[in-house]
Amino acid sequence: MSLERQVKAKLAAKRNPEQDKEAQKWIEDVLGKKFPAGQLYEDVLRDGVILCELINKLAPGSVPKVNTSGGQFKFMENINNFQEAIKRYGVHDVDVFQTVDLYEKKDIAQVTNTLFAIGRATYKHPEYKGPRLGPKPADEHHPEFTEEQLKSGQTVIGLQAGTNKGASQAGQNMGAGRKIILGK
Repeated sequence: MSLERQVKAKLAAKRNPEQDKEAQKWIEDVLGKKFPAGQLYEDVLRDGVILCELINKLAPGSVPKVNTSGGQFKFMENINNFQEAIKRYGVHDVDVFQTVDLYEKKDIAQVTNTLFAIGRATYKHPEYKGPRLGPKPADEHHPEFTEEQLKSGQTVIGLQAGTNKGASQAGQNMGAGRKIILGK
């Protein structure tokens, strides 16, 4: 099996059709319109128009100009504008798919993961009252310690450091040199 085929097989195995359906339903619910019948999920998203409409619905004015025609360059521009807008919305760089993942259908699973990341980001926008996608992210918790608690921790050796119970230097050859025999 060629390397290219192995890579394609690995990417296809990562893809979860149920998550694709869940992401599609969420987009349809947010936008209030269904995907065109008979078209594949990735084909509908490929030109970036639906994605730009999605982020504009979540954060109005995020992508001011959406290209509905103009070919490959214009559609890839839509995708790039969408990516920049979702970063401003709160999606981390590591959660954003690469343009070729969608436009060339290289990694549709990553596109779906990005949509789930947008769904998680909606929880951080209290003004958003629409449908949600994915679980609510955990809130950060910053414990506060008193000065006394902090000082008491300085005298304790944590268990991560291990223990010296039962340790000895038996078997170590401290101070004795190695005997090196030189051959002829």
